[in-house]
Amino acid sequence: MKLQIFTQLNHSQKSAFAVVFVILLPVFFPDLFQPLGRASPSMFSEWIAPRPMHVDLLEGALQRQTSVELQTRLWSSLAFQGWKPCTERPKPPSLPEKSSGYIQVFLDGGLNQQKMGICDAVAVAKILNATLVVPHFEVNPVWQDSSSFEDIFDLDHFIDALRDEVSIVKEPPSDYSWSTREYYATGIRATRIKTAPIHATADWYIENVLPVLRSYGIAAIAPFSHRLTFNNLPSDIQRLRCKVNFEALIFVPHIKELGDAIIHRLRHTSVVNQAEVKDFPLEETGMVGKLQTGKFVVLHLRFDKDMAAHSACDFGGGKAEKLALAKYRQVLWQGRVLNSQFTDEELRSQGRCPLTPEEIGLLLAALGFNNRTRLYLASHKVYGGEARLATLSKLFPLMEDKKSLASTEELAKVKGKASMLASVDYYVSMHSDIFISASPGNMHNALVAHRAYMNLKTIRPSMGLLGHLFQNKSISWTEFQGAVLNGHKNRQGQIRLRKEKQSIYTYPAPDCMCRA
Repeated sequence: MKLQIFTQLNHSQKSAFAVVFVILLPVFFPDLFQPLGRASPSMFSEWIAPRPMHVDLLEGALQRQTSVELQTRLWSSLAFQGWKPCTERPKPPSLPEKSSGYIQVFLDGGLNQQKMGICDAVAVAKILNATLVVPHFEVNPVWQDSSSFEDIFDLDHFIDALRDEVSIVKEPPSDYSWSTREYYATGIRATRIKTAPIHATADWYIENVLPVLRSYGIAAIAPFSHRLTFNNLPSDIQRLRCKVNFEALIFVPHIKELGDAIIHRLRHTSVVNQAEVKDFPLEETGMVGKLQTGKFVVLHLRFDKDMAAHSACDFGGGKAEKLALAKYRQVLWQGRVLNSQFTDEELRSQGRCPLTPEEIGLLLAALGFNNRTRLYLASHKVYGGEARLATLSKLFPLMEDKKSLASTEELAKVKGKASMLASVDYYVSMHSDIFISASPGNMHNALVAHRAYMNLKTIRPSMGLLGHLFQNKSISWTEFQGAVLNGHKNRQGQIRLRKEKQSIYTYPAPDCMCRA
């Protein structure tokens, strides 16, 4: 009996120890659970390159030959579609004689969430006839980025471009110096509005925020992400948002200078990445080579650890990868994001799985990009690092990124700053001949909109089509390429008019554009 009690006690102690160990594991080994940008290779083997998932397609892609006709279509500029940028109001704008008070907003998220928040903040200030205090950027919770508005955007240009529309100040007057982020973090404050609903109407702000302004002279709105509707707003407010997005928000000089240096090297360096190219014979050129001389395509490879864990899809890494992502998902989201109720096949059929570097490489090859294509990789960090990129590098040996094209000294000002690094990629993307994003997201939406506004070619992958094609293990390269080309004929930058409830930051027509 005593032995049995001792055994049970011993078992209970072991169980308790195991529970404590699991709880304390992230404390003593944080790198196992941090986003990839701050992680080192972990015990879960997630950085070991998985075997290619589509071996037969990869073999066909490596042997591909591209015709002059396909290259001509691929690299030709987008034809004019009858729309032009149109952000000026029909009648001259005017500032109110007296401001109703000061509006503060605190923005979180990455670069493109910050941009949307700034545009909405300007619009809300206009609706309320208020003075906008330059938006405050929260420290990025994922990448721990403390970049401010002035680190990323040209503040003087921002204020000057909107001077006839909205009054903007860098700091609130001394009478309101107490109204800081720290002040609102330490208690409930009468001047903080926490109840702004998602996609709030203009009337909501007039009814709920204007009284605070009149009583206190200042109002801080936080949270402030997606807090202004896209529907039933006056056309001048919509156009003001467009003006902020496409004209008032430009990057600071050192970001543009770094971007220009990268663009110049992509367009004018005769052969890049010499060390890697020697292992892969380049396709013979001639007319095909002349068509893409000095041109480059930007690929936004949205395949970070957050994306992989959140999707609950299978990426070919076996049990080790599934365990790593499940652990990461549990620690980061504490059960708020669970394993999907759908199978991997169902998720892929619904187009809900982000494309792996291997899959986006096969898509690019099928579209007609050959192994002389200069491919610029716009990404913060890729889940799995260089090992995961091996197949994509094999398909496109002239693949570059910021680190391969810029010196350590040139990158010093943006090192460790996720939003500033994203700004460089955004700038380069806007100057590329073609842009393509591996999966939908804020960066994808922002660039699709901005390039549509400028009538630039942008390829939008058909996620549902690709999900079905990649599940067909017997499909030949010829069949795959034919289906890809046919399925992407009208996904290369054609203007799509915004529908009700859709974002003005993804679909700029007709709110930001006029018929030419």
